[in-house]
Amino acid sequence: MNGMIVAPQPLAVEEGIKVLRRGGNAMDAAVTTAFVQGVVDPQMCGIGGFGTMQVHMPRIGEETMIDFHAKAPYLVTPDMWKDLVIGLAKDGFGYILKGNVNDVGYLSIAVPGTVLGLHEGLTRYGTLSWKEVIQPAIRYAREGFPVTLSLRNWWLSRTDTGRVEFRKRIQTTPASARIYTKGAGELYEEGELLVSEEMARSLERIAEEGPEVFYHGEIARAISQDMEQNGGLIREKDLQDYRATSTEPLRTTYRGYTVATNPPPGGGITLIQILNILEGYDLSKLGVNTARYIDLVSKVMRIAFADRDKWVGDPAFVQVPVEKLISKEYADECRKKIQNVKNTPSPQKPTSDASHTTHVSVLDKDGNAVALTHSLGMSSGVVTPGLGFTYNNAMIAFDPMPGGANSLAPGKRRVTGMSPTFVFKGREPFLILGALGGARIITGILQAILNVIDHKMSIVEAIVSPRFDCQRGPITLEARIPYYVCEELEKMGNQVERTVRSYGNVARVHGILVDKSRGLLQGGADPAGDGVALMA
Repeated sequence: MNGMIVAPQPLAVEEGIKVLRRGGNAMDAAVTTAFVQGVVDPQMCGIGGFGTMQVHMPRIGEETMIDFHAKAPYLVTPDMWKDLVIGLAKDGFGYILKGNVNDVGYLSIAVPGTVLGLHEGLTRYGTLSWKEVIQPAIRYAREGFPVTLSLRNWWLSRTDTGRVEFRKRIQTTPASARIYTKGAGELYEEGELLVSEEMARSLERIAEEGPEVFYHGEIARAISQDMEQNGGLIREKDLQDYRATSTEPLRTTYRGYTVATNPPPGGGITLIQILNILEGYDLSKLGVNTARYIDLVSKVMRIAFADRDKWVGDPAFVQVPVEKLISKEYADECRKKIQNVKNTPSPQKPTSDASHTTHVSVLDKDGNAVALTHSLGMSSGVVTPGLGFTYNNAMIAFDPMPGGANSLAPGKRRVTGMSPTFVFKGREPFLILGALGGARIITGILQAILNVIDHKMSIVEAIVSPRFDCQRGPITLEARIPYYVCEELEKMGNQVERTVRSYGNVARVHGILVDKSRGLLQGGADPAGDGVALMA
């Protein structure tokens, strides 16, 4: 059976497919795709960012998570922002602070992990050289790529959340404005070539010298100097001490399938908790997106996210009761609470990160699989002169009030909704899933799984089907869920918000379904973006 790649950026997918067709494996293709994504979708991801990947390598018997989450710099103090809090962003993605110091600019930047994370994956599981997998990204940075409608719309989109608007965000620093505008704030039009020679040079150095140049060498020194001169917190020691980590995936069973996903501070623990609770109900009898179905599933979401708010943080800093939260026994306890759950707004906590993230799902001809999610958060708008890449704004996801599971601390990894997930049928991968969309990644992937397993959909149908989300506030429903369903939900005592948009409000899911027993290989890219599924 041939391989397949699914991701939101067609140019990146095509470069990954070239790797598979030349005989490279799933990791070679995933890393190649990820580097190109960082060039052609530069506010969603890149070498100034962070992420996590799940890896399945059956021939060597390995199944692992490689986490390269963003870390708070050592100069962080737990209470440094407690007097700056204005409140939560209206959409729940992070806190709004005076001066937006955690959102844009140098203080918003956490220690990036993408370069080391991708290197770790390729070194352990790839077959191609580090230099080889970066070449397509260098080419697109140097020769340019056509600005997509999605990228231009991102620049033009407006927000009433309290965060800085994106058109202003990309002009936060002169070095960023020089790359992403044509002068005087004029944006590139759809189809115009965007070139970044400085990014090409940085990628060339990383290709030639390895991640050492980014974390220990000349690039590290340039980052540290720029941060120190402009009030940022990252120093050379933060970069020198950064490590990607390898962990065992969390696992559960769901209706005879095995689900494997990421541990804290990732979102997989919450995904598993929801699946365990829902396994006690016959969802197929309720029907897809009926009022009774949405009422039940949203109540289960609310229970799991309340536990997430209370318990989930960086396990190196807080004690997360992982075994309890993912146990079938705890799911039994949670089901007993369902009748008492009200889908009305509760005191809110921020939902980790917003939707400015990306993902790639890869399967090769030998059954190796990679699900890789990486991000810049919403991007800080900061580009160091001469380096050409944008940094993350991951600091926005930390709780600025001391004492919480996700509160600030030096060296701490922030909570994220990223949940690269495999569903196994026996020992074989059946679903390879991931999404962009902040904490709604969790509920987006959840519904893709339910649609395939409970509602017998193809992967395309499962991803295209309208979705809903309920974490702390009202139930949010995409516009394709009919008004009469909303009205019935309200009669059942729920508070409901129906979005204007038909697609993309509840994550953007990208996945592969493979079933060797039936000769099936299907790919689904979320219709809310430019995504594509290609077979090798």
